[in-house]
Amino acid sequence: MTRMTAARAAVEILKLEGVTNVFGLPGAAINPFYKAMQAGGGLHHTLARHVEGASHMAEGFTRARAGNIGVCVGTSGPAGTDMITGLYSASADSIPILCITGQAPVAKLHKEDFQAVDIASIAKPLTKMAVTVLEPAQVPGTFQQAFHLMRSGRPGPVLIDLPIDVQMAEIDFDVETYASLPAYKPAATRAQVEKAVDMLVASERPLLVAGGGVVNADAADLLVELAELTGVPVVPTLMGWGTIPDDHELNAGMVGLQTSHRYGNATMLASDFVLGIGNRWANRHTGGVETYTRGRKFVHVDIEPTQIGRVFAPDFGIVSDAGAALELFVAVARERKAAGTLPDRSAWAAECLERKQSMWRRTNFDSVPIKPQRVYQEMNRAFGQDVRYVSTIGLSQIQAAQLLHVFGPRQWINAGQAGPLGWTVPAALGVATADPEGTVVALSGDYDFQFMIEELAVGAQFNIPYIHVLVNNAYLGLIRQSQRAFEMDYCVQLSFDNINAPELNGYGVDHVKVAEGLGCKAIRVFDPEEILPALEQAKKMLVEHRVPVVVEVILERVTNVSMGLEIDNITEFEELAESGEDAPTALYANLD
Repeated sequence: MTRMTAARAAVEILKLEGVTNVFGLPGAAINPFYKAMQAGGGLHHTLARHVEGASHMAEGFTRARAGNIGVCVGTSGPAGTDMITGLYSASADSIPILCITGQAPVAKLHKEDFQAVDIASIAKPLTKMAVTVLEPAQVPGTFQQAFHLMRSGRPGPVLIDLPIDVQMAEIDFDVETYASLPAYKPAATRAQVEKAVDMLVASERPLLVAGGGVVNADAADLLVELAELTGVPVVPTLMGWGTIPDDHELNAGMVGLQTSHRYGNATMLASDFVLGIGNRWANRHTGGVETYTRGRKFVHVDIEPTQIGRVFAPDFGIVSDAGAALELFVAVARERKAAGTLPDRSAWAAECLERKQSMWRRTNFDSVPIKPQRVYQEMNRAFGQDVRYVSTIGLSQIQAAQLLHVFGPRQWINAGQAGPLGWTVPAALGVATADPEGTVVALSGDYDFQFMIEELAVGAQFNIPYIHVLVNNAYLGLIRQSQRAFEMDYCVQLSFDNINAPELNGYGVDHVKVAEGLGCKAIRVFDPEEILPALEQAKKMLVEHRVPVVVEVILERVTNVSMGLEIDNITEFEELAESGEDAPTALYANLD
């Protein structure tokens, strides 16, 4: 048995549990933990500029690779409260991250000591466990339990709060015999899957809905195999985007009020049976539940028992990890295909593909100021199939989901439910840290970009290269569009005459100068013909300088993006594509 500080034991457990990277900020109450990291070695620390930024970096790191668990560290008091948004975002999307905070000494927790906030109580509703460790000998068990909980059932975040005297106390800890606790994941039974397949076989126009649980389970290959065995088209949710490649003939498009395709909504409305796997029937996907469910039966597979029936009661529910369920679904489908008892779905699949070949939104606009649709058209051309996109919220994110293409799991990384402004820059840094040789492209509107713009300096300091496409209309565009219902345009304009940048013509903040001042590279584009050359130049600058490269595109001030309140009543504000020339990067476009 080895004698060491409790903080050193915590560091050793992190390494034994597979942690390689830590994102955070030191401070007086967490310095013993930092000393332990220095002494123990083996962990790469990225110094954030804001503790909320560190939490989003941890999220991006987790989301980028199957099996990753991002870790963020901060001192006592406001460091923990700053990380609450990251905990919320991770919890909402079933993302495991570990937040470690420093704390005042145990004896002073009830004395309103400096920065002695009860962070465990604050974080508890947003975590699978939030605890202030009061006994040094409990530190190893607490960390062991944290990893067990993060990996078991529905994944999610944990916060461990460590008083400074607990960190510094010496304990006995045997590093050599430490073992991870086995994760628990519920699994579907054969009888449950047989019943679900019976219901699918009995239908005429079935669909599979693939949610983020398929990504978390690293089960995209199984999903595609199930679709191909049965011939059933697939609707990925926003969090499940990439589980089946966009160019696969059985990808039926996304459904919803905002981040959806015209052909996806039309196909959902034409279906009579839906098998949802690892999804949660989010309101931006379903819209009005009555419209969404009318005329079709539902089977819902989810790892969390209380998700079944949360939004609406399915005709049959199965509590299971998506991967475990898909293994059984594939096995049953193989058997039935070999026996010749699976119906031929080719006519239904062809009908869905016909919609995909014809129901496109226009992207090929040549006007100045630039229309945002043209930006996504050129991004499709510039970045190909291996790119990882990172985005969070706003008209930029909504329209990107409508017009970009994704070809694999974890290639669209999005704070789907929480949608915190400022998330994109630090999350992209976390993704790029996890995939240093990959092409990582973030997408923001100007307001999201400004929220945590200081984190660009982290990418410059630690040579974390990625491309950030910044679409700038100097407006809170999504809020402005929602204000139309109230007949107002109030407190949403970000434009002003910048006395130091008259060339911006009233667009306000000079993002190029700010980015360059933070050690990054930046390009500004005013003309649609300049977009693709700028993106190609950014790729070269990325290789040369190994820092974030910002490509700012100055947009028209007002664009209303396709959306509505029901999936059968989406308002198309712009003219639609009438020929292939109107949507030249649309997959399967056959508009002529």
